[in-house]
Amino acid sequence: MLRRMILAFTLFLLIVPLALAADDDNPTIAFLRYRASGTEDSAKPGIWDVLQAHELISPSERELLDANEDLNGEHINVFWRDAASDVTNINAMVEETLDRGADILLTFSTPVTQITANITKEMEDPPVLLFAIVSAPYSAGIADSSCIKMPHVSGTHVTIPYEQYVGLSQVQLPDVQTIGTIVDPAQTQSVYGVSQITRFAEALGLTVEVASIASAADLPQATASLADKGAEILMIGAGYTESSGIPAILGAASDYGIPVFGVSPRMIYHGAVVGAGFYDFYGEGVTVGQMIAAYINGTLDVSTTAISSRVDLGVAVNLDTAEEFGITVADSILDSAVMVIEGGELNVLSEPPGLPEMTLEERIAEDAAFLAELACTPERIAAEQAELDAAGE
Repeated sequence: MLRRMILAFTLFLLIVPLALAADDDNPTIAFLRYRASGTEDSAKPGIWDVLQAHELISPSERELLDANEDLNGEHINVFWRDAASDVTNINAMVEETLDRGADILLTFSTPVTQITANITKEMEDPPVLLFAIVSAPYSAGIADSSCIKMPHVSGTHVTIPYEQYVGLSQVQLPDVQTIGTIVDPAQTQSVYGVSQITRFAEALGLTVEVASIASAADLPQATASLADKGAEILMIGAGYTESSGIPAILGAASDYGIPVFGVSPRMIYHGAVVGAGFYDFYGEGVTVGQMIAAYINGTLDVSTTAISSRVDLGVAVNLDTAEEFGITVADSILDSAVMVIEGGELNVLSEPPGLPEMTLEERIAEDAAFLAELACTPERIAAEQAELDAAGE
């Protein structure tokens, strides 16, 4: 009798996984990120709102996703991988994900997307790669233009309004002559950001001083060197090292009373006097969520879907840092702020984001109309190629 029970149990263990595998034909989304971040936290609700609106996830499944838990759902599966802020971890993270057979690679940040694209381009039949919160897809080699790209790749491109950002230097200091910025040459988004800051500052007739760093430990010395070269304001770009290292920059800048601006509203969390840049990260999530839903529902051809480019500006102010530095923030900057930190309290002055109410049929139609605007027609491809050819001459 015992022998029969053991045999029956053994057969059960062998059969159950096969049965589960046979039943689980759901598409699997691999969520690949460089690190947990506030911008990603703002984008994720947009993704889940769209998938829930399309009835691809239930309210109870949404709770798991909101908690960053893996999901083996009724309609889709989701699992998470994190490079823990270490670029050297990304290759192994992507290879493991491919071994697990994910159908959709959802990547966040420029370095994760760049490395994932490089690995999957060598595959004969790669999974779909959709990206979000990427500020430099073209200079990073992820694509040549919105439609001239690898056929399995699309996503949404955060377009930081650098011209408006740099213009705030003259709003804050009308007589400013020299601005300083910091570059990490190892980070594509940092190099790109500094090139844009330089471009628009010089167009305003300003002198730009640039300090190069190799690690976060270099930030205080880089800041001091910029002050010694006459920088009257520091404008920090989108590189991970310098944006997360705002406190170290402030520590040195305070000795000179130099205001520190950052190219994201969220940089006020780290102490920047003013943060100004792309703000609608919820909308980023909505856009990539629309792509995911359409792909799962079989209505999206990624190969002919352009990379979306979204432009947005939000301004935020840290009055506590301003007071500490003895700085008065310009009235026009303060009046336009969507977030303000004062007395240690964060005050969000903008309306909370969310999807408009509509039926599923209306939602499908609206999403289809939006995605139709991203169609890579022969005419659009030819125009983009001509532009690339002209730029290369």
